[in-house]
Amino acid sequence: MWESRYGFPAPARLPGGHRRYSEQDVDAVSDVVGLRERGLSLTAAIERTRRQARAPVVSVFAELRRRRPEVAPANLPKRVVLAITRAIEDEYCAHAAHGKLIACFQRERFYRQAERRWTELARTASAAVVLADFAELAQPPGAPAEVPIDLADPLAREWTLIVDAPGAPACLAAWEQPSQIELPDAERRFELLWSFEPEVVRVAGEVAMELLWRLAPQVAQRLPETDPDAVAHGGELGFATALSQRVVGYLGRLVDDRVTPTAD
Repeated sequence: MWESRYGFPAPARLPGGHRRYSEQDVDAVSDVVGLRERGLSLTAAIERTRRQARAPVVSVFAELRRRRPEVAPANLPKRVVLAITRAIEDEYCAHAAHGKLIACFQRERFYRQAERRWTELARTASAAVVLADFAELAQPPGAPAEVPIDLADPLAREWTLIVDAPGAPACLAAWEQPSQIELPDAERRFELLWSFEPEVVRVAGEVAMELLWRLAPQVAQRLPETDPDAVAHGGELGFATALSQRVVGYLGRLVDDRVTPTAD
């Protein structure tokens, strides 16, 4: 049944049509059974097992570009990326959503500047995780789990925010060249992907979970999985409209702040 519905597993066939399963096939089926016992749907369990057999992912931005090429990147200055990030966070709070939050801050000092804000975001989230070049793994009570990344890791060049919440999905992934990171903030620019389409957010969430299983399995095992079988919860259109309006408003403030009044 699995083979006919999902193309999994894919055993070798003898000339007479009899299947022959390798040890790898048996291990893969066992993995699916174990994931099912942990509560994943069959579709999600098979997809995760297939991903584990592929080369590990190293970048949210790169995987979104590969898996969802229709989401076009924009080259934007840091202040604009920050405004969009704040708009997503604030609209998530305004919807009183209770979801999974994952963010990559590149450097610990960038996270510390937003730590109070993220502690508040984590207060009502089902789970919250932040990644940066922390010295060690930390799981402080009532605050986001802090997952360290190596400065040589591609994630150290990424700015990521994933909001996986019923009725309020959104994701943002931005990348900058290594030489940009130490520039003054006013000069730093990012290639940015962002979306509030549930399917795109689902992909971003799956990639982030794969990364967390590699970097901090003790944190990943506490987070709910992003389930490919999950249907839209409703309300996404209202959230998307409100988020778009908030983004426009925040960008408008940037324009206003940069306009210097002149005398006639």
